[in-house]
Parts: sequence; C-alpha cells; structure tokens
Amino acid sequence: MWMNDPNGLVFFEGEYHLFYQYYPERNVWGPMHWGHAVSRDLVHWEQLPIALYPDSLGYIFSGSAAVDWSNTSGFGENGKPPLVAMFTLHNMTREKAGRKDVESQGIAYSNDRGRTWTKYSANPVLPNTENQRDFRDPKIVWHEASKKWIVVLAVGDHAEFWSAPDLIHWTHLSDFGKEYGAHGGVWECPDFFPIRVEGTSETKWVLLQNLNPGGPNGGSCLQYFVGQFDGKTFSLDPDFAKSVSNGNGIWVDWGKDNYAGVTWSDLPKSDGRRLLLGWMSNWEYAQEVPTVAWRNAATLPRELVLTNTSEGYRFKCRPVKELKSLRKKSFELPKGEITEKIDLSDKLKFSPAQSEWVLEFKLPEDLTPAVSSVDRFRGSVGIELSNAKGETYRIGYDGNKNQFFSDRTKSGDHSFSKTFAAGIHTAPRISKAGVLRIHLYFDVASAELFADDGSTVMTELYFPTEIFNQAKIFVEGEKLTLSSGSIYALSRIWK
Repeated sequence: MWMNDPNGLVFFEGEYHLFYQYYPERNVWGPMHWGHAVSRDLVHWEQLPIALYPDSLGYIFSGSAAVDWSNTSGFGENGKPPLVAMFTLHNMTREKAGRKDVESQGIAYSNDRGRTWTKYSANPVLPNTENQRDFRDPKIVWHEASKKWIVVLAVGDHAEFWSAPDLIHWTHLSDFGKEYGAHGGVWECPDFFPIRVEGTSETKWVLLQNLNPGGPNGGSCLQYFVGQFDGKTFSLDPDFAKSVSNGNGIWVDWGKDNYAGVTWSDLPKSDGRRLLLGWMSNWEYAQEVPTVAWRNAATLPRELVLTNTSEGYRFKCRPVKELKSLRKKSFELPKGEITEKIDLSDKLKFSPAQSEWVLEFKLPEDLTPAVSSVDRFRGSVGIELSNAKGETYRIGYDGNKNQFFSDRTKSGDHSFSKTFAAGIHTAPRISKAGVLRIHLYFDVASAELFADDGSTVMTELYFPTEIFNQAKIFVEGEKLTLSSGSIYALSRIWK
C-alpha cells in the first residue's frame, strides 16, 4: 500500500530498524501509521507488524528514534536501555476546525528490541504552545557535552532546537535557518548529527533539512548545512554561510526522487559511518504514479562522507558497501576508445533493468574541466535503457555543459503528471578530475547515480510499460576512452 518518509532509523543489538510513514488500507496517503522493518545487513529486510497506530491525539507523522543508553527517561527495564521514539501527532479534528495548533510531539518506548511500543501516557511531551501551523518531524540526538537530549523540529521556514534531560521535559534553545538555505517551500524532516571530516580528526555538526517544494529540478529535495553546535545554538562555518545565503541551497541529491532523507542513530563507534535513507518519490506526483499493489519505496542506503573542498565542506554520498552482496553475474567491458554506441543487449545475458554499472572514462588530458570551461570535453556519454516499444531512459554526462543529466521524457508512462517528464533533469559536475566515474544502480522503475565517488548524486524514477531489456553505452560528439567497466546482475532484496 502507501508509504512515504523513513522514520525512527536506529541501530540496536545488531539490527537496523526502519520505520516509515504508512497507510495500510490504500495506496494513497491517509491516516499515518509507523510501518516497521529490520535488517542485519542494510540489504535484506524483514517486515514486522505496524509499530505505531493513530490515536485520539492524531495521526502518527514523521519522527526519529534513539537508544536511551543511560535510561534518562526511566522507561528501561531490568537494567537494559529502552528504545525511545519521538514523533509528530497531527490532530485532524483541529485541522478540520481551521485551527493552526494541529501538531505536537509525542513519545513511545520499547523494551523488547522494538517489537512492541508503548505510548507515553502524558503525551504530548512537547505541545504547540506558539500556535504554529507547521511544527513537526522531531529528530532526537544525545549531546554528550551538555549531557542533554536535543531535538530539532521543522517549523515552517526554519528549524527549532530544544533540550531535555529525560526526553520528556523540553526547553526551547534557539532557532536556525530563516536567513540561510533554500526556501521555495516548507522545511520538513530535519536531521542533526556530528560527523568527522574525512581524513582528519576534525568534527563538524550537520543539519539535514528537507524542503518541499523548491528542489533544484522541482518539487521535493534535501539540503544541508555545516557548522558547530555549542549545546544551544547551531552556527554555520563562515564559508558555508556564504554558500547558502541569498536563498541558495546545497543539495545531497540533485534528482527528483530522494526526499525526507534521514540517518541512522546509534551505530557503533567501530562502524563510524553516517548512513542515510530517503523516500524515493516526489510530492509533485507521489500519489499518482502508475503502481497498484504498492506505491513508493525507499532509496538504497547511502553513506554520507564530509570532505573539505576548495569551495568548503561538502558531502560525498556513496552506496553502502553491503550492496556488493547483491552482485551475481558480471560482464567486463573491453577497455579502449569509444566513438559511438556500444550495444550490449545481446552481450549481457542478464536484465539491465536490475543491474549495477561501474564505469570509468578518461577525459582528454588537455580537455578536462580542470583546465577551463572553454577547453573541456565536448561531447556526452552515458547509458541508455530501452524496450521493444521504443521507450528509452538515458542518464549520463554532458561535457558541453559540464553537468550530469537524467532524461526520462520518453521512458514510458508519464500521463499521470504534467511535471514528471516535462524536461531533462540536470546536476553539476562537482569534481574537476580527469577521470569521469559513473556508478549506477538500475531497478525496474528507478535509477540511482553516484558520480565521481559520490560528489554528484541523482535519484530518478521512470515507468516503462514494458521492462527495459536493452542497454547501450553511448558517446556523442568527441570520442572518449573507457578505462574500466563492470556491469553486474543483481539479486532481489526481497525474496
């Protein structure tokens, strides 16, 4: 049936928990529940019973979960820490009456590894005393320096920070964001965490902030901010502040179909990663996409890596290493110069509609983007999927414009939406390297691109009326050299 935002991502006793916005009765949005699945490897998932149901206080909207290791809440039993979830209660009775104070925050806890949940009897723990229309999507994080819980809330056009010693008694700390970032729509689904800068001992705090609408290619999207947190106020790194002034956003994913992205809490220090999952759709058309038994899905899990670049702190977003376990058959492409299309339809011996592509192209040494915009590679390169009906999907890199592109304008059924296939979607090439890296995952109805080691990411849906069973690599304009290329058939995640 219907799903949207991932919620309550938490790791506990060897299990990755994934809760999500769920309506079990229809394949369109309705009274929100928290669906639930768990995994031990981020790849294979076990569906569990619904975790949280709507009640007299409202629908169960988005939120987060964490392990209360010191039992600050008092909910733990037998000396073991409880799992605690915090979520938005959305009161439809108040909404229908035209009131603004329709959203407040509640909590629930579990002492059996997340299998059953008890709602706190005195909910809401964070009422909407300021009468704010959008007051939702709490992200809880333990702040070790101040020995307090921090919650970040999305409040219309900004984020609010609150603290509590026990997850119950909350005090307002500060606000952030009215003067920074993109504001083409309402702010939703924040995430907040410390992260080490790759290759250093330096730690920064990051605020992920989803936005709907206002994305770089239209509709829903995910932006982020980098700075420091002193236990009360989140302040941006000066260079980052310049980059996100005047309504500018810096995006985790440039595609149309990665929204409500949040990360797992409580991963062991021995792991050290910051892992992200998003909702693979867009509110422009999510309720109309041409699926029946199910509607919408989650993205593949990704690792966020913070790097220090010449432009300032920026994320690389890489597919998690565990996905390699899905690889089955492989096809190695011959190295060498490519001057036109390479038709692989009869060579792969497996369906390109469920495949992974890892390609490296050597750009002409004197024509790389590092030299100048005038001299760079004058051509385009990419992958084209197609079927016998003539439907095609193309994704790749345009050297003339120095940007990646996703073209689903001829990919099949898009009658459900005027915006779905209205134009070619683009993303800038961030890397200036002379090697172009394209790492792609195709599913029957989606593509996930991680270009240049995750410097540029695009997630896109498409809906062919027949499965794409033909594949080509194309080079248009100038010739290009393939340094290496592997294509993998992928096993199903769900058995």
